[in-house]
Amino acid sequence: MAFTKEEKAQMMNQYQDWLSKSQAVFLISYDKMSMKEINDIRARAREAGAEMHVVKNTLFGLVLDRLGIEGKQFLTQPSLVGFAFNDAPALAKVVTEAARGETFKIKGGILGKRAISPDDVKALAAMPPLPVVRAQLLGLLSTPATRLVRTIAEPARGIAAVVRAFSEKEGVAAA
Repeated sequence: MAFTKEEKAQMMNQYQDWLSKSQAVFLISYDKMSMKEINDIRARAREAGAEMHVVKNTLFGLVLDRLGIEGKQFLTQPSLVGFAFNDAPALAKVVTEAARGETFKIKGGILGKRAISPDDVKALAAMPPLPVVRAQLLGLLSTPATRLVRTIAEPARGIAAVVRAFSEKEGVAAA
């Protein structure tokens, strides 16, 4: 199906918009996939706060060049592109889980303006989700404060124990 220049310009603007909003982009080959499988991956991507779109490789490559982003080497076969708007590791997990079968392969990805290999995408998928990372960071930040409070309170606790022991000793001696 041929597209007019206006339609191509609209597609390129849409690609540019998606790229500017996304933290990471993952490209997969979809030539062996059925529409049911593509729709399943799209649904899982939406749950992860991302979107998956079939792109025209030539137009997508022109947009990458326009924005100075690496990754044109991945545009060799029909491409299904995942745009991670919120949580890049979550979309990387969706892509990696779907790639476990024989249906499609991970071509690579783009993190920032740098191209990453399929192995890098799998490594990104191994990272914990964003809420878990936030909880771990919060735990790390609160641990020193808790220790500081314990350290400051310890001398007072020691004095209170001495006073209590002394008062109990006085009470036993008076009885």
